Amino acid sequence: MNNTLHKKKYGKTLLSIFFAIVCVLYVLPVVMVAINSFKLNTFVKTETFALPNEDSYAGWSNFIKGMTFGNYPFFKSVLYSLVITLLSTALIVICTSMAAWYIARVNSRFCRIVYFACVFSMVVPFQMVMFTLSKTADVLKLNTPWAIPIIYLGFGAGLAVFMFTGFVKSIPLEIEEAAAIDGCGPLRTYFSVVFPMLRPTMISVSILEIMWVWNDYLLPYLVLDINEYRTIPIHIQYLKGSYGTVDLGATMALILLSIIPVIVFYLTCQKHIIKGVAAGAVKG
Repeated sequence: MNNTLHKKKYGKTLLSIFFAIVCVLYVLPVVMVAINSFKLNTFVKTETFALPNEDSYAGWSNFIKGMTFGNYPFFKSVLYSLVITLLSTALIVICTSMAAWYIARVNSRFCRIVYFACVFSMVVPFQMVMFTLSKTADVLKLNTPWAIPIIYLGFGAGLAVFMFTGFVKSIPLEIEEAAAIDGCGPLRTYFSVVFPMLRPTMISVSILEIMWVWNDYLLPYLVLDINEYRTIPIHIQYLKGSYGTVDLGATMALILLSIIPVIVFYLTCQKHIIKGVAAGAVKG
């Protein structure tokens, strides 16, 4: 008995060490970005893994240079990223939750086909459709920060529909039947009864979509007019001087500024991700 307990304790210790190492490996790139954001450009290249000292410390100059570099204001990029992220997330949450409710309750052959099409879309690489998508976006005038959320809806619908459908199936049908008896139509039933009950999965989907859209580089780069509309990742990519030289210190500073909101947001809401995923997996 004591030998079995000793083996279990030893196994837990090994797992703790293993996951601690994995955690360090994941956090290390963020730490390196933070360290190098306070170094002079030359020292970022030559002393990448060293802490800033009196010779290499740049203070806040990298942040100021990054935000004032070129003719395109950094805060304008922040505004466009914020608009695209919030509009895309709101559109995905509302549209996919309604679609998932319909799929779960009607359960016809057509609904099953739509559901499996959404699930299948999660395994389709973006690179397979990006050139066709870019042309289509230009033709349909979806190449602005106010229209690109429609494209994000198409790419984000797969995971969202999958999670919402699983959660809706766990909601007792009797609740909706009682609302119908009280005179509620489909829309009122959804917004008054179903929508508030979707809160756990809604928060999880919102967190995942916000992290994805905020950090996305390729889709805005292909669709938007980068001379007029630049998100934060595109703005960082254009921190180039004459002859294509890059100020790595300023680049690291802006990268740090761009990831801090996402890290704080994720750490604040991470418990809701687990709850939402678990709630959405009650019934498949």
